[in-house]
Amino acid sequence: MSKNPRSIMRRKSVEQALATSEEQGRNLRRELTAWDLAVLGVAVAIGAGIFSVGATAAANHAGPGVIVSFLIASLVCGLAIMCYAEFASTLPIAGSAYTFSYATMGEFVAWIIGWDLILEMLLAAAVIAKFWGVYLSDAFGLFGVELPTTIALGPVDLDWGPVLIVAVFTVLLVLGTKLSTRVNSVFTLIKVGITLFVIVAGFFYVKAENYSPFIPPAEPAESASGLHQPLFAFLTGMEPTMYGVVGVLSGAALVFFAFIGFDVVATTAEETRDPQRAIPRGVLGGLALVTVLYVLVTVVVTGMVSYTALAASDSPSLTTAFVLVGADWAGKVISLGILLGLTSVIMVLLLGLTRIVFAMARDGLLPRALSKTSPKYGTPVRLQIGAGVVVALIAGFSKVELLEEMINIGTLSAFVLVSFGIPLLRRSRPDLKRGFRVPWSPALPIISGVACLWLMTNLTTLTWLRFAAWLAAGTVIYAVYSYRHSRLSPGARS
Repeated sequence: MSKNPRSIMRRKSVEQALATSEEQGRNLRRELTAWDLAVLGVAVAIGAGIFSVGATAAANHAGPGVIVSFLIASLVCGLAIMCYAEFASTLPIAGSAYTFSYATMGEFVAWIIGWDLILEMLLAAAVIAKFWGVYLSDAFGLFGVELPTTIALGPVDLDWGPVLIVAVFTVLLVLGTKLSTRVNSVFTLIKVGITLFVIVAGFFYVKAENYSPFIPPAEPAESASGLHQPLFAFLTGMEPTMYGVVGVLSGAALVFFAFIGFDVVATTAEETRDPQRAIPRGVLGGLALVTVLYVLVTVVVTGMVSYTALAASDSPSLTTAFVLVGADWAGKVISLGILLGLTSVIMVLLLGLTRIVFAMARDGLLPRALSKTSPKYGTPVRLQIGAGVVVALIAGFSKVELLEEMINIGTLSAFVLVSFGIPLLRRSRPDLKRGFRVPWSPALPIISGVACLWLMTNLTTLTWLRFAAWLAAGTVIYAVYSYRHSRLSPGARS
């Protein structure tokens, strides 16, 4: 790696990175515990998807074998999260994969991954806020109350629900991360309780014959054409299939995205007390709980009704399974669980988005003014409000849900670089204190990176083209602004 200060591959040393976190007026308060981090991870991973993604994967990919798909996805995510845990316990400062890449692969790679993370969290926050408004209206409708979702503002319509929820959590995050996590804990405990209630209720309808065959025989799938095919299928000309072993593996690619979000927890490293111990415990403990809940929901949904019945429905979900067994009451409970689930997801994504931008701004790759923190609240107030306004405008006025898959490719690209970065930092800085170490390195980190790359090839060709356009825009911004304003650039100003 080049040490030339004019090179785009210049690295920030670990010591420089740690010193940055102490910069007066641009630092964050350490207030979070392992429990707070676990709750953040659970909050962002358990949203609407827990009630739908398993049923969808069972219906269209793996049948009851989707249980195995979840275990595979959890294992892959666990490998990546262990890499995050090692990095975050070694470099406990804001920025997540961006910061880790800066210390191992150089500035341009760090910029690209930071740019990817902005894409992931900006779109995710806007998409989830959009869905929150829809589910709010649906929840009221189940109880006989009609609630319009839009307000006419001249020639355009405003979805007021997303704007409302983003505004509420923006205010909470401005007032302090600890306060926000306390509110988030309440929502998370309630939605976990609702999930457990639904699971227990569903077990009374489970029939053993619905698990047979556990892995249905493979059959041709209705193939998408052109840009809507997975990239791997597009490049190789393979005909897609449903079920069988291939179906279980493709199901794993689908349900993997149920676990996306744990990387957001790593962005709070600079706000964590005793990060060497708290970060590994928080993220791995949260992942374990989420895995158990997803597997239990999947066991219930595939045991209540046959996977063929789910496949015959328009939108297979846990609600569909309850309706098919005559338990329509579950729709109201699940609708409430979804609404609460999405509420806490939005908060964590808004937090993650601002911490990524904060870290990049503090390094000069984005305007430094964005990294100033309030002496009263200990948060980047100006940035938090600005991010909230942008997310609210996107969610309130656009059809951002059409770009949903872009969230996945941004996350997986970060997973890949963090995984491959572990052996690099071990080799270049074996002297660093690590609160957690990925076992069997470099084998496990490399396996993690390759597995995440494989999952990326299961995304559509259109998503890859959009991703390429986003990277091209990021490269232009780096060349025009970030390279010259970087704190590592010769003659950089404060």
